[in-house]
Amino acid sequence: MSNIIAIVGRPNVGKSTLFNRLTESRKAIVDDMSGVTRDRHYGVGEWIDKQFTVIDTGGYVANSEDVYEAAIREQVMIAIEEASVLIFMVDVTTGITDLDDDIAQVLRRSNKPVFVCANKVDNTALYNEIHTFYGFGLGEVYPLSSMTGSGTGELLDEIVKNFEDIQEEENQLPKITIAGRPNVGKSSLVNALIGKERNIVTANAGTTRDSIKIHYNQFGHEFMLIDTAGLRKKTKVKENLEFYSVMRTIKALEEADVVVLMIDAVEGIESQDINIFHLAEKNKKGIVILVNKWDLIEKNTQTMKAFEEQIHERIRPFTDVPIVFTSVLNKQRIFKAIEAALEVYKNRSKKIPTSKLNDVMLPLIEKFPPPALKGKHIKIKYITQINATSPMFAFFCNLPQYIKDPYKRFIENKLRENFDFSGAPIQIYFRQK
Repeated sequence: MSNIIAIVGRPNVGKSTLFNRLTESRKAIVDDMSGVTRDRHYGVGEWIDKQFTVIDTGGYVANSEDVYEAAIREQVMIAIEEASVLIFMVDVTTGITDLDDDIAQVLRRSNKPVFVCANKVDNTALYNEIHTFYGFGLGEVYPLSSMTGSGTGELLDEIVKNFEDIQEEENQLPKITIAGRPNVGKSSLVNALIGKERNIVTANAGTTRDSIKIHYNQFGHEFMLIDTAGLRKKTKVKENLEFYSVMRTIKALEEADVVVLMIDAVEGIESQDINIFHLAEKNKKGIVILVNKWDLIEKNTQTMKAFEEQIHERIRPFTDVPIVFTSVLNKQRIFKAIEAALEVYKNRSKKIPTSKLNDVMLPLIEKFPPPALKGKHIKIKYITQINATSPMFAFFCNLPQYIKDPYKRFIENKLRENFDFSGAPIQIYFRQK
């Protein structure tokens, strides 16, 4: 589990500016995707060789006046539950507001480390104003100017002291995470797979209720099942529910080798499912799509094909993903889903010998070379697979900067046609020879 810093506070105190500072040039885990994560709220940062995830709780405030304050309180509760460390941001130019007091009251009851950050201390005259925030009773107050960056170094020095050292997993078994929206049947799938005897290896410490790892060893299959089921809080504020489920999914995803994404056949594939799919793809995880509640659908010979096409349409361009139709209730094809996940695990760690790669791909490239640009012909001389946890290939050529995305996709499709990488995201790099 990664160490998570959550930035909480009322609107307009500078949470997003601090978020951008802490994540700096590192790419956010979730980019500007449509749906839940309208802005870049998840990022990774690093300080003195310690990596962490940063979550900006800003922007998840419901717009209607009556649930406005409730929504902020709700997201503070969520952040307390999920984060390792909390940054409570206040504004030195406005002092303490009622909403600040409310948030502080909730934070005092938490048993997580809280860092009070007085933002907008842009000159020494304002420095004396920070003492008012000691009234929260939350310990030290850190003066910051998230705009200029002053004070962030000292803050991070103190924050990383509270991080747990993340042990490298000794367990080499495949790790499969079951992800999906609430009520899609995740708990039922876990229970159907393991029956009544739960062999729980560890309920990781760190947050109050983390993902539970279950050691599965039956019917000739052995793997770790990361169960995120049944840990979702329901809330009236829809945006916070999605915020919570994305946070939960990110943590479970970081640990997984393969993500089994469960979709409700009745409701079809929704934007939240697409977000989880892209999250897994960005994190280079293997993916299997599991369409549950298939028993509730009226079917003819074309139904399954039409449903598959609808899924492919939504997840383009990465469509080489196994899709399994199940009914967990009737225990229909649930083991087929696990077999597909283990197959994807193999594909993700597959290594193609360099000689075979060149024998197959170079003739194809010769037949369909990259289009010439500005009268310059691009020649790809040599291909090798980079040693990594997921499939990565380096294509050495004379003018890598002239190769565009459509040709990259063509290369990826040919790799998939000739070597089975079903369910595994492929990365392709063109390098100067």
